[in-house]
Amino acid sequence: MKIEINFDKLKETIALVDKIAGRHATLPVLACILIEVKKNLAVFRATNLDVGIEITVPVKSSEDGLMAVPAGIISSFVSQVGNGGQVAKLETVSNNLNISTAKSKGIIKTVPPEDFPSIPKVADGKKISLASDLFVKGLKSVWYSSSVSSVKPELSSVYVYKNAAEIIFAATDSFRLAEKRIKTPLSTDFSDILIPFRNIPDIIRILEHIGQNVDIEISKNLISFQARDIYLVSRLIDGVFPDYKQIVPKSFSTEAIVLKQDLVNSLKISNIFSDKFNQIHLTIDPKQKVFRIQTKNSDVGENDTAVDAALSGDKIEINFNYKYLADCFQSIEADSVSVQLSGINRPIVVRPVSGDQSFMYLAMPMNR
Repeated sequence: MKIEINFDKLKETIALVDKIAGRHATLPVLACILIEVKKNLAVFRATNLDVGIEITVPVKSSEDGLMAVPAGIISSFVSQVGNGGQVAKLETVSNNLNISTAKSKGIIKTVPPEDFPSIPKVADGKKISLASDLFVKGLKSVWYSSSVSSVKPELSSVYVYKNAAEIIFAATDSFRLAEKRIKTPLSTDFSDILIPFRNIPDIIRILEHIGQNVDIEISKNLISFQARDIYLVSRLIDGVFPDYKQIVPKSFSTEAIVLKQDLVNSLKISNIFSDKFNQIHLTIDPKQKVFRIQTKNSDVGENDTAVDAALSGDKIEINFNYKYLADCFQSIEADSVSVQLSGINRPIVVRPVSGDQSFMYLAMPMNR
């Protein structure tokens, strides 16, 4: 293999595929980037067996070839070499890859490419076209609510399904739930899918880089994203997501309307004094016009913070995990939020107060 390639393009491509390369004790080639050159095109591939990526880059080739180079080494090298706008020369000599620029040269030992797994293609799947930023927004709004444990794979995932003119994203770890509705003119229906939690950061990172419409294809076990010269594919989980709509309260006995930033700041103050379970005590008393957050830690001290709010309904005192309550505000763009409760053993529901009612967050209370 012998090619010339724009150095900035090489650097950008390596940065995208590097983080997908896996670390696998019994299959070291997964820690590599596979580079295949044919007819003035170079295809850069990486996979960790859950996510795979291919990026096709135009090059000037005088000799085609195939090689696997350790992702960490080539990524570290090209990221430190300053050669903006210049041409890099890549050539395989024996079992080495020689990379040279105007000011630097590196020789990297390669790995036999024969064991590198193929990047799967979605065959005969449902196809849709969607703005990448909308799909990213859906994932970012809910994925933090997924379980980090793989004991129940359906909970360690983001659930995506279509309902009328909306694509709905949902995630839960059984203690809290986030749901985001994205309006879309899609005419194509597709089956409900579960995207593994651990694959979400890579999908978000690549789609943010694309920044335009992507062609999405979905089959029973795979979802792929195609745009420009980038192809990304992720494994899907075969399972059934919980029927979460059953636990969303249909009515509320207590409601507080509060400025989002006021509540966020109050929660941060309270968390300084929270115990090892991150427990906060919430008191809402509409008659006394009281909305306060209290925390206590025998090793640190205690805190009592009042929050300005418009209150209605019945008095309630209830405990929540600070993190479970605070996480949701990253998904709310509105200046004010509605905090709704329906009893001491029922979940708290947080929604934006605005014309956009596309986000809903639910957290279960803690026993005192």
